[in-house]
Amino acid sequence: MATPITISIPHQLGRAEARRRIEEGFPKIIHLLPAHGAGSNERWDGDRLTFSAVTLGQTVAGVIDVRDDAVMMEIELPGVLGMIAGGFKDRLQKVGQLLLTKK
Repeated sequence: MATPITISIPHQLGRAEARRRIEEGFPKIIHLLPAHGAGSNERWDGDRLTFSAVTLGQTVAGVIDVRDDAVMMEIELPGVLGMIAGGFKDRLQKVGQLLLTKK
């Protein structure tokens, strides 16, 4: 059974700039996964990124929706990875906020 993680990160960048930053920073998000080296797939459809990554022999899947004033992330952590959901969510929130901080 998968453990869902949902994160909303508000921003003041506008949709286009937020998408650009997510697109450039996506490798940082994937690197948060334990043993992340097994590969990942990503596909943009408009302002929605659908992705999957294999880690510790399990597939983590999710979507990132870039909106005008927030980025919404929904990620499914399968099996044993669900036990790290709390810590992963905190780290993901911090990385997302850093990516979307207005500079």
